[in-house]
Amino acid sequence: MTTRDDGPPRVVIDTNLVLSALAFTQGSLVPLRQAWQAQRIRPLVSRATAAELVRVLAYPKFRLTAEEQQELLADYLPYCQTVRIPEPPPKTPACRDPFDVPFLQLALAGKARALVTGDRDLLSLARGFPCPILSASQLLDSLK
Repeated sequence: MTTRDDGPPRVVIDTNLVLSALAFTQGSLVPLRQAWQAQRIRPLVSRATAAELVRVLAYPKFRLTAEEQQELLADYLPYCQTVRIPEPPPKTPACRDPFDVPFLQLALAGKARALVTGDRDLLSLARGFPCPILSASQLLDSLK
């Protein structure tokens, strides 16, 4: 993945990948976290995708205190660029999961170089979507 003159490639990373990269200090997604921290990629967020991340971090199953949630957000959000989704939002393909639509809209509105996901529903849309939809490993391979 080559970068343009205006900085690192702009990417949309779905909530599950962000959460895994933040919460697990060892594992396959550590290089994803290192990539945004080293500014080799520029994650994009919208009001809706940031709100989903905040909401998911608060799930009881993660047993994160409010302070731990804030620390994890502080390891991600400062590296992100916020994109305002226009009204009306960009037209997206039909998607089984309505929670995926904001990520598709963000990829289009933010002119993302890629939408990075492990979500099968999103990956299934890759063929007809104007922005490449990649797995985390495909993105990381492209950065090598």
